[in-house]
Amino acid sequence: MSAPGGTLPAQRRRAARGWAPLARRAAAAPRSLGRLLAVTGTVFLLSSLLTFGLGALSGANPAAAVLGDTATPADIARMQHQFGLDRPLVTQYFSWLGHVLTGDFGRSWFTSVPVSDSIGQALPVDLSIAGLALLLAVLLGGGAGIAAALNSGGRIDRTVTLVCSVLGTLPPFVLAIGLIVLFSVQLGALPSGGYVPFATGPGQWLRYAILPAFALSLDAAASIARQLRTSLVGELRENYVTGAVMRGFSARRVLFGHVLRNAAGPALTVLGMSVPAILGGAVVTERIFNLPGIAQLSLQSAEQHDIPVVQGTLLVTVVVVLLANVAVNAALTALNPAARRGPAPEAATAEGSPS
Repeated sequence: MSAPGGTLPAQRRRAARGWAPLARRAAAAPRSLGRLLAVTGTVFLLSSLLTFGLGALSGANPAAAVLGDTATPADIARMQHQFGLDRPLVTQYFSWLGHVLTGDFGRSWFTSVPVSDSIGQALPVDLSIAGLALLLAVLLGGGAGIAAALNSGGRIDRTVTLVCSVLGTLPPFVLAIGLIVLFSVQLGALPSGGYVPFATGPGQWLRYAILPAFALSLDAAASIARQLRTSLVGELRENYVTGAVMRGFSARRVLFGHVLRNAAGPALTVLGMSVPAILGGAVVTERIFNLPGIAQLSLQSAEQHDIPVVQGTLLVTVVVVLLANVAVNAALTALNPAARRGPAPEAATAEGSPS
C-alpha cells in the first residue's frame, strides 16, 4: 500500500514541473507584449511630434500661397484663423494629434481634399509594391543564402558572395533604369511605367508591379542572403545537427525543421530593417516608373508647401514601418521560443530538487 501512496505525490510533482514552463511563458507573454506596445507607442508619439514640428518650423503660409501677392493682411488673418494657425503651437499639436488618432489628417491647403482620401488612393500602390518586393527579397535572398551555406567555400558560395557584394553597392534607381532598358526597351516584355490596381486583375497588376518591386528587392535580398549564409554555416556546425543526422533524420528535415529556424533570426531582422529602405527608395523608383504612390504624393506636396499632406504622408509611413517592426518581433519570438520564457531558472531548479 506504500508504493501507490508514494507514487502519487511523485506524479503530481512531475506534472507540476511539466506545467511550470508553460505557466512561466504564459505569464511572460503579456509583459513582452506590453513592453513592445509601450515602445511602439512612444516612437509613434515622438514621430508625430517631430512630423508636426517640421511642418510648423517650415514657415509655410497657406494664406500667402493660396491667395497670392494680392492678398490683404485681413485676408491672410482670416485664412490663418480658418486653418487654426493663429493658435499656440502646443494647442495646434494636440488638436492635430487628436484628429489624427481618429483618421482625420485635415485637408489640403490647395485642393481642400481630405488628406486621408489622398493617402487612401496612394498608399495601396506602395503597400502592394513593397509587399511584392519583400516577398521577392525573401525568396531570392533565402534561396541564395541556403545554397551558399550548403556549398560553403565552393563555387556557388563564392558566386553568391560576389553577386551580393555587387548588388549591395548599386542604388535602386540604377537597377530600375537597367531593368527598364533590358525588359522594356530591348525585350519589350514588360511595361516601363504605370500602375494597374490589383482588383483590376492580378496578372495585369503583376506586369506593372514586377519591375519596380524587383528593383527595390535586390538590395534587401543581398543583405538577407549574406546574413542567412553566415548564420547557417555556423548553425550547421553545431552538435545537435550531427546528432540528428546520426539518428537517421533526413538532411531536408534537419535543415528546414531545426537549422533554418534557429538561423533565421538575423536574416529576419535584416528584413524588418529593409522596410524603411524600400519605402525610402520608392521616392525615386516611383518617379522612374511613374507610380502614383505615397512617395510621389509626399514629394509633390513638399514642392507646393502643402503641409497637411506632407505631415499625413510622413506619419502614415512611420506607422507602416512600426507595424512592420512589430510583425518582425512577433516572428522572431515565434522562431525563438526561448525569448518567451520567463527568467525563473532558480524556481525551476527548486521545483526539480528532491524534497
